[in-house]
Amino acid sequence: MKTVLLVEDDLSNVRVFSRYLTRLGGLAVTHTEDAETVMQMARTGAADLILMDVSLSRSTYQGKAVDGIKLAQMLKADPTTAALPIVLVTAHAMIGDKEAALQQSGANGYISKPVVDYQAFVKQIVALLPEA
Repeated sequence: MKTVLLVEDDLSNVRVFSRYLTRLGGLAVTHTEDAETVMQMARTGAADLILMDVSLSRSTYQGKAVDGIKLAQMLKADPTTAALPIVLVTAHAMIGDKEAALQQSGANGYISKPVVDYQAFVKQIVALLPEA
């Protein structure tokens, strides 16, 4: 079973996303908003894909505040985690935000909140999962 690491600081989103990813996608879901845990899980292969909130209000890494863009940049810059698919999830959905966030972060996908079509949401996640 593939595992999605959900990096999200809103527990209602955690519950809803987890339910749909599990029920519709048949995926295991792990949640954290702790940047140290994200980095460790990514490096050890504990996640097959990271679903990353852009605005992480309480996340720090090595004593510095980080958001989802910064975390994605760090993961993509590290050769041991660079191939791990990352999908940004954000309420920042103005024209140009998607392109700017993807370019800045190096992420593989972008989903705007609120999610209204959960089948399309799960389909996008599953499509980015590595084979085997």
